[in-house]
Amino acid sequence: MGADLGEELWPLWGLVPLGYLSGSWLGALWVCRLAGVADPRGEGSGNPGFSNVLRLYGPRLAGATLALDAAKGMPVLWFAMVLGMPPWAQGMVGLAVLLGHSFPPWHRFRGGKAVASAFGVLLVLTPWVALCCAALWVLLAWRVRTAAVASLASAGIAPLASLWLAPDYVLVILVFTLLVLVRHLLNIRRLGKGDEHAL
Repeated sequence: MGADLGEELWPLWGLVPLGYLSGSWLGALWVCRLAGVADPRGEGSGNPGFSNVLRLYGPRLAGATLALDAAKGMPVLWFAMVLGMPPWAQGMVGLAVLLGHSFPPWHRFRGGKAVASAFGVLLVLTPWVALCCAALWVLLAWRVRTAAVASLASAGIAPLASLWLAPDYVLVILVFTLLVLVRHLLNIRRLGKGDEHAL
């Protein structure tokens, strides 16, 4: 039984590093470089992600950043699903993508907040949860005008939505949520002081 499980999951040892490497490719840096604008890490909040690019350079470059950061981990996740890996193993590949985005080795382990990447991961693993979280993010970003509030609320609702829409992935999504919350600790402090950057 143990040997059979080991043989069934051997691709995981290759897919986790691939997930990390794909996640470590930061869409914001490439989008801004190709557009001929300044590195977003030196402007605004200093975060190489969708929200900071939106503040600095508008919706066109922000949309491109969102698309790239959401899509970059999809191929390796699809491969994990095609191989019939269980939800926890798919979750390990997804977590590797998020860790790669958050701690890219090519950029001194200083990456983004993993929100756009988490959306892409969830879009593959649990699409209805992803869409619920995205709808909440858009609504709160529009009403509150603060990306951190929208991101924290969307991350917080994800495990609850998964209880109803994707119960097999609840623990996986809970781990994703914890990572996003940890990556937003500085934002939480700024929100408490009223210093958080507005969209």
